[in-house]
Amino acid sequence: MAERIRVARIGAAHGVRGEVKLWSFTQDPAAVADYGPLETQDGRLVAIESLRAAKDHFVARLAGVNDREAAEALRNVELFIARDVLPPIEEADTFYYADLVGLSAVTAEGAKLGTVSAVHNFGAGDIIEIVPDAGGAPLMLSFTETAVPKVDLQARLIVVVPPPEIEAKED
Repeated sequence: MAERIRVARIGAAHGVRGEVKLWSFTQDPAAVADYGPLETQDGRLVAIESLRAAKDHFVARLAGVNDREAAEALRNVELFIARDVLPPIEEADTFYYADLVGLSAVTAEGAKLGTVSAVHNFGAGDIIEIVPDAGGAPLMLSFTETAVPKVDLQARLIVVVPPPEIEAKED
């Protein structure tokens, strides 16, 4: 199966006619409707028929979803597209967050911290999650230029400025 990228999440039903709340994770949030049918984790196809902006999300009408009960059955379903559908990036220092997963995280001195496992956004900005190689709780850092001053996709690593209480292991 081709690599897939999460581009949206369906929320609660909106009204009684089958519309749903939809959170888009694309750079241009409205572009989520331009990718054609999206795929659920279990392989079902979901086509967005219409999309309108709401306060902090979209309200979407999905093909084949015609009542509140059908809309509620889709609550928290994540939607994906194939990675190769995304356009190539031409700009330096620009990347898809999915390309960061699996990169090594090291300090500026080269001490290994762990591996990037995800990039999240819970509403207050992007958070990069690093799983320590030695185990233990993941390290969650603001994904800012201060905390992550360098991303090197070619070398498959990111440079991280960890908080003082985090110890890195020297290689």
